[in-house]
Amino acid sequence: MDQENNVNHSDDVHDIENEGLLDGKEIERYWSELRDKNMTYTEPLLVKRTNTTSQIAIIGANVCPIESLDYEIVENELFKQDWRSRKKLQIFQYVLLKWAFALLIGLGTGLVGFFNNIAVENIAGFKLLLTSDLMSKTKYYKAFAAYAGCNAGLAAAAAALCAFIAPAAAGSGIPEVKAYLNGVDAYSILAPSTLFVKIFGSVLGVSAGFVVGKEGPMVHTGACIANLLGQGGSRKYHLTWKWLRYFKNDRDRRDMITCGAAAGVAAAFRAPVGGVLFALEEAASWWRSALLWRTFFTTAVVAIVLRAFIQYCNTGKCGLFGEGGLIMYDVSSAKETYSAVDILAVIFLGVIGGILGSIYNYFVDKVLRTYSIINERGAAFKILLVVIISLLTSCCSFGLPWLAKCIPCPTDLTVSCPIVGESGNYKSFQCPSGYYNDLASLFLNTNDDAIRNLFSTSTVKEFQISSLFIFFGAVYCLGIITYGIAIPSGLFIPVILAGACYGRLVGRLFESISTLDTGLFALLGAASFLGGTMRMTVSLCIILLELTNNLLLLPLVMLVLLISKTVADNFNKGVYDQILQIKGLPYMDAHAEPYMRHLAARDVVSGPLVTFSGVEKVGNILHALRTTMHNGFPVIDEPPFSEAPELCGLVLRSHLLVLLKGKNFSRDRVVTGDDILQRFAAFDFAKAGSGKGIKLEDIDIEEEEMDMYVDLHPITNASPYTVVETMSLAKAAILFRQLGLRHMCVVPKSQGRPPIVGILTRHDFMPEHVLGLYPHIKPD
Repeated sequence: MDQENNVNHSDDVHDIENEGLLDGKEIERYWSELRDKNMTYTEPLLVKRTNTTSQIAIIGANVCPIESLDYEIVENELFKQDWRSRKKLQIFQYVLLKWAFALLIGLGTGLVGFFNNIAVENIAGFKLLLTSDLMSKTKYYKAFAAYAGCNAGLAAAAAALCAFIAPAAAGSGIPEVKAYLNGVDAYSILAPSTLFVKIFGSVLGVSAGFVVGKEGPMVHTGACIANLLGQGGSRKYHLTWKWLRYFKNDRDRRDMITCGAAAGVAAAFRAPVGGVLFALEEAASWWRSALLWRTFFTTAVVAIVLRAFIQYCNTGKCGLFGEGGLIMYDVSSAKETYSAVDILAVIFLGVIGGILGSIYNYFVDKVLRTYSIINERGAAFKILLVVIISLLTSCCSFGLPWLAKCIPCPTDLTVSCPIVGESGNYKSFQCPSGYYNDLASLFLNTNDDAIRNLFSTSTVKEFQISSLFIFFGAVYCLGIITYGIAIPSGLFIPVILAGACYGRLVGRLFESISTLDTGLFALLGAASFLGGTMRMTVSLCIILLELTNNLLLLPLVMLVLLISKTVADNFNKGVYDQILQIKGLPYMDAHAEPYMRHLAARDVVSGPLVTFSGVEKVGNILHALRTTMHNGFPVIDEPPFSEAPELCGLVLRSHLLVLLKGKNFSRDRVVTGDDILQRFAAFDFAKAGSGKGIKLEDIDIEEEEMDMYVDLHPITNASPYTVVETMSLAKAAILFRQLGLRHMCVVPKSQGRPPIVGILTRHDFMPEHVLGLYPHIKPD
């Protein structure tokens, strides 16, 4: 992210504590050195106030620069004039368009979710049918070659898409979406190329047999679809409908991307209410009741779209796509009666699930750090790593079932056993007629079918305890080493798969004293493991209930989630919070760190503070823009424009570029605001779509224009959020986050000093900056 702290240019330079004033020669020498080095401004004059936090982060599988988003409403003269001129019809159009976009987001995400299901079922189904056919003919080596070859080819294709087209599409995408909704933007994080690779890369990756899910990528996909709709039109493609311009701001895009993230969960899990709660609990940093309604509407549209297409597929016209309606893992047929012994078993599940989840997060952290080093070496290493993990996964999936014994088929089944040529509970693998291989029933299936098998009720003895141990160990380890490779990969399914296996294992151990079905134990195990890794409660509870169509199990699911989250919180953070930290994304939590209470806002402001005048020389503005990459500049009015120096407001870099390109200059230092209001419209200063804004290279200023003046008053935000310098850093951090700010002005407490002390940005609240300035402070 660009350094955004207190970067401005004027004749007077003041440090943040009004001490150690520098004379004009020192200032000129400083700027001269910057020009000679031809580099961006990164070293403030006050060394003790230097902000050295990283301005880059890992997005997907690549390192790229990041910057903050402007969620604050800029109340300048142009903005006020625009709102005064808006008619009721235009306001109605704006509201109507919000709901129309919510509808389109729901339709688009629902269609993508349906396509993903069809594609995975058919591609993976073809691979598994080929393997089963060769196994039935006792051509074991050919079967393994076909299975591993298909997996490696699909994996290499997914990795190539990520490596060459959109590296930002690697991983689940939930941490990136969460960071965006918190106010952090990065190149191509929600770009059309990322959307393309997310869809097709996810299909290829899941079909390749990796222990990954398509649920995390679906959240990112929904956010990308929302971002694509929220670009505010495109002049390049002649999509410049007047109504679309209302969405050329970060606030409305944020709301749409929140709807997209909720729609992604609804499409992935077929859980519309769970999608809304996921967006509220995990994804969004800012929420309001109007957004709740639109998000609910969006997920309802997704549910309707999925229902319509699944009904169509029930006629058998979708190839190998499985039937099952909107309920993916139905356990409603099991009896939900439970006793005190069952409650003890559930508590045991929760405690162990929390411990296993925290261990899982620990190793995911280590693996991600290792893979980031490998991925930095280039595309070839990314693809090679993916192929190696694919071969390892294939060896486990095909080799471990040989350790299992052939089990005689039960006699009271309503389905065929062993199953030949389709997904189901009883895979024959190498076993003779009348016998099945329980490990093959788990490994040689899609991940969704394996979970369905583990959740199956009234099948207590189907899986041997030894087989469950082997499968749990394999899935637990494969899930850890798979996340972080350069393919779109979700964490939900690996965690549910391992948790369901662990839960069923506990159910087998408690079967002599418990009345709960082992399928229900599998569901509770999945809940405990999800709580131990994700650290979500309400949204996970509702998602699991919508997944399994069993409302009567609600008390036990709530209990196991609360216990597992409480236990795991004693060891480390949730997996997405850890990934945000590993990737270097400057995410601001809802609560301030305890050590921030001991510091004031002025203690972390970086210097020096150089300001623009209300009517500033063009050369000074251009010089500041060229030598810095900052995005917010304080504007101070001085005599004769005011009786004493006073803070006029804050002007944004993007607005300055538009103003300079318009060349509305004057030779005299006078106020020309009326001319600017007549020449420019508010939408001229609206935020352009991804990568489409005016750049400094587009500005062509003649030498004679450098000494001319430009009035900044019409484009200056006259009501920026300000805090007094003595406010505690903890209080300032909470305000900054809740208001969704990019800049927070710090003003002096006493009179007779410059009207502004400095500017706080999100990097000033980061622990590495604060603890770097005050190493003696120990975080609690």
